[in-house]
Amino acid sequence: MTRYILGRFAQALGVLWAAYTVTFVVLYLLPSDPVALQLGAAGIETDKLSPAELHTAMARYGLDRPILEQYFSDLWGFLRGDLGESIAKQEPVTALLGERLGPTLTLTVTAGVLALLGGTALAYLASYVRWRPARLFLTRLPSFGASFPQFFIGLLLIQFLSFNLGLLPATGTYGWKSLVMPAITIAILAASQLAQVLMRSFDDTLSQPYVATARAKGLSRAAVQWHHGFRNALLPAMTILGILVGLTVTSAIVAETVFSRNGIGKLAQESVLAQDVPVVLAIVTIAAAIFVFVNLVVDLLYPLLDPRIVHGQRKAVA
Repeated sequence: MTRYILGRFAQALGVLWAAYTVTFVVLYLLPSDPVALQLGAAGIETDKLSPAELHTAMARYGLDRPILEQYFSDLWGFLRGDLGESIAKQEPVTALLGERLGPTLTLTVTAGVLALLGGTALAYLASYVRWRPARLFLTRLPSFGASFPQFFIGLLLIQFLSFNLGLLPATGTYGWKSLVMPAITIAILAASQLAQVLMRSFDDTLSQPYVATARAKGLSRAAVQWHHGFRNALLPAMTILGILVGLTVTSAIVAETVFSRNGIGKLAQESVLAQDVPVVLAIVTIAAAIFVFVNLVVDLLYPLLDPRIVHGQRKAVA
């Protein structure tokens, strides 16, 4: 068990380091002039500066150092919690993220809860219903929900719920009403993917011999499905929990852009357009850290739900 835990921690740290490094390389080593790009984000036109003024501007943002020195300096800053300074906004990146964290966190948690409840309920209902047309309809819903682009779903919700019916505000970050449509937009895709996995898992679980034995003992179909099928059917879905969390976090960028919410997703879009490299690097790395953390928690919980994983590894080593 100790070897299993240490191995998962090592993998998590490796993935996080790789995510930071790849992002750094992509942002700093593209076939372009990184100095001109970043100084341009600050409103400085490099072609109009004298050599002395250019060197002063580069030194202010640490762009006069070699790339490797910048990499290790920025990496050490991340480890200490120093995310650098926004070139475009002239503010610490931590302050910018702190201002936008609340709305994004509220949105992602709400969307995650909706996706979990909706996907689980749909899969459970599809496995319980016996009437073939209804079951066929329910099993096709996840594929239908996952087939639409997220921005298209958001625009449809704005058209019908805001413009046509006037029930909810089309944009903004104030009040619970402005949270409803963005959360639904994110939750539809995540719930569809979760439901697809759970439906297959329910079908496999309910076809096992112990389920037939439970029914033979006189238990009702609902009791068998809930007490014997539900827990075991959830085990395979645990493996995609990290993917769903990552999907929810990244989907916030699209949702906050469509609905003009003042969150980290919108900050990411603004920073990409402004070529504000420190902010983009911080956002991508933090999103990767959330994804890695959730997957690590899932990996550590999975042996508690299914001890055969650790036992199987021990037998393989032996």
